[in-house]
Amino acid sequence: MTANVVAHAANRVPLWLKFAYSAFMIVLVPVYWHYYGPTNFLYFCDVALFLTLAGLWLDSALLISMCAVGILAPQALWVLDFVLNIFGVPLLGMTDYMFKHENSAFLRGLSLFHGWLPFLLAYLVWQLGYDRRALPAWTVLAWALLLICFFFMPPPDANAGLTPVNINYVWGPSDSAAQTWVSPYVWVAGLIIGMPVLLFWPVHILLSLYAPKPA
Repeated sequence: MTANVVAHAANRVPLWLKFAYSAFMIVLVPVYWHYYGPTNFLYFCDVALFLTLAGLWLDSALLISMCAVGILAPQALWVLDFVLNIFGVPLLGMTDYMFKHENSAFLRGLSLFHGWLPFLLAYLVWQLGYDRRALPAWTVLAWALLLICFFFMPPPDANAGLTPVNINYVWGPSDSAAQTWVSPYVWVAGLIIGMPVLLFWPVHILLSLYAPKPA
């Protein structure tokens, strides 16, 4: 019994990391709420921030695994695009806003969480273990977010300013104009089917093969 307690304690997250992450969230949440509004927290990456906070304090392998399976792939693309943008070679344009000097340097600094969060999640999955229930759990959550953003949130608008539009790209890849290749319903259906298959499932397979199991 003692050995089990020691093994479980060894798999917990360091207390200093919990406090450091919590301090970051205490700064980010009111700032984002002020500049972007509450709908900004419907983005997958922002939802992952809150789930990670809960997962840290609860030592929850499931919550951390959900975030990992959901955002490791897209955030890896963000990191790649950001690094290439530093050298003047933008890849996808998803980090162009980080290099616009008219945008607040403080806000851009907070947005750097896109760069370090995937590495933190990888560490936390290794520390707590990968819970294989994460794939269906995150998939259902992602479907709900996609439908909410499609039916209730603003579509692309070139004059939106800091107001979140086209949240989670439910109207296409551009925040300025909706895509016209297919029907909007076909597009969002493609996201509902394609994201789990192309983004979530490959990460699930990798973590299932190489990450430790929860204690």
